[in-house]
Amino acid sequence: MRIVTYGAACSLDGFIAPSDGSMDWLHFSRDVQDFMSTYWASIDTMLMGRKTWEVVVGHGGGGGGGGMKGITTYVFSRTLDRVGHGAHLVTEDAGEFVRRLKDQPGKGICVMGGGELAQSLFTAGVIDEVGLNVHPILLGSGVPFFRDPGRRISLELAESRVIDGGCVLSMYRVGKKGSGKQEAGSGRRKTGKRERGTGNRASRPGSLG
Repeated sequence: MRIVTYGAACSLDGFIAPSDGSMDWLHFSRDVQDFMSTYWASIDTMLMGRKTWEVVVGHGGGGGGGGMKGITTYVFSRTLDRVGHGAHLVTEDAGEFVRRLKDQPGKGICVMGGGELAQSLFTAGVIDEVGLNVHPILLGSGVPFFRDPGRRISLELAESRVIDGGCVLSMYRVGKKGSGKQEAGSGRRKTGKRERGTGNRASRPGSLG
């Protein structure tokens, strides 16, 4: 079964973007560049909500992983009637769609952007991993990394290390509903250590940059 990862750069107080949408707080480093380069090679599917999609397109990105070959992009929205740029519009229930997607052949799946889509996927129990690049800054307000999924979710720490700029990169496995154990059949590697790589391009909201 394919792995679904929700990853982003965030402030110490848990925001992935400030209220004004600025990106000057993000720390760009070779550590993150190397990390993401490895991760991109491990996925072939990207998921994002309408708001994130509009930001990506506004910054010159688009379908196919923002111009990256071999990556299929799905945009979840009940208000858009088309997305273009080679992406695919999904108007049905996000959790059910991703559950079917995980059963199909392919590489890993990346959940990009704000917490609203992730909230619905956590509620549906289809997210397998969470990656955070925590920046040493308090934004005070903005777009939260997590929104209430309606229940407690146990996490298992897979890796945590300090990277350039005083940022802390942490990877967690999502536990099975009602326990702290990993969901059976998730396809997770059994090494106890995650290979370097998750998240998205550093210049975009919802990335590990």
